[in-house]
Amino acid sequence: MRRIAVMTSGGDAPGMNAAIRAVVRTATAYEMEVYGIRQAYKGLLAGDIERLGNREVSGILQRGGTILQTARNKEFMEEPGQKRGLRRLNEHGIDGLVVIGGDGSLRGAMALCRLGVPVIGIPGSIDNDIYGTDMSIGVDTALNTILDAIDRIRDTATSHERAFLIEAMGRNCGYLAMMSSILGGAEVVHIPERPMDVEQIGQALEDAYLRGKNHAIAVMAEGANPKIYEVKDYLDKSTQVGFEVRVVILGHTQRGGSPTAFDRLLATRMGVKAVQFLNEGKSGVMVGVQGSHIGYVPLEEVVATKRDFDLEKWTEIAHILSR
Repeated sequence: MRRIAVMTSGGDAPGMNAAIRAVVRTATAYEMEVYGIRQAYKGLLAGDIERLGNREVSGILQRGGTILQTARNKEFMEEPGQKRGLRRLNEHGIDGLVVIGGDGSLRGAMALCRLGVPVIGIPGSIDNDIYGTDMSIGVDTALNTILDAIDRIRDTATSHERAFLIEAMGRNCGYLAMMSSILGGAEVVHIPERPMDVEQIGQALEDAYLRGKNHAIAVMAEGANPKIYEVKDYLDKSTQVGFEVRVVILGHTQRGGSPTAFDRLLATRMGVKAVQFLNEGKSGVMVGVQGSHIGYVPLEEVVATKRDFDLEKWTEIAHILSR
């Protein structure tokens, strides 16, 4: 294997640049040529592929986002688009591919693998919803960003004796909301895996008020139902809570920013392993971390299996600590 390519796909995640850097420099050490595919599968179909060397990835370790950019592409979801992608890789003499991204990105990687392209996936998703790895690139940075916001909001909540509803990212996975509620000292956590109805949320906030607390915080995942403004409308019309209620939606602030030391190290280790796996002849697998060990999981297993964190354990801890 003499020439490989790397792309970042799906939502950006802090640490993707560190992974790109590790892929390029490791491949260079193995005397491989490396090409970057800009804007993921969209760029692949357009042939937007450029040579990357050590100098091109210098100074990117600390940068959030991705220097290769990212985009979503419906055309690549169909077989004709996938075959066009294969043609583009062949036109550039690409022997292997590293795909950094989330569930949809890894499905695309698996499609190319089925067409005969040696592919290694690297999990990059702040939601931490990818099966086969304890942690994905970007999760730790996003979690620290949320905690910083909760700490700041608590200052205002305490000063005005208010309750705040804070929305964290997580369409199908409540990992960020659960962990930030525990580590941020929230009174309520509302996630897709274990949603609460408006009455339960109101009761929890009222309990905090009756216990003499001078503020209350509810962390809510974006994918949980009822949605945050439905809860706000209910609480505004209710005499149940005791606090004035405010809403903060953290949105895309959770995606950006310089990656933490943990994310830089995780991304670097995964990038190095991805190239080593390609060099060893492995294909159709995703690099994953289990405990302190970096290994691999078949892509077919990754995309077919829902990742679950230990919901019972963390729910119990959240409940105990919210008192």
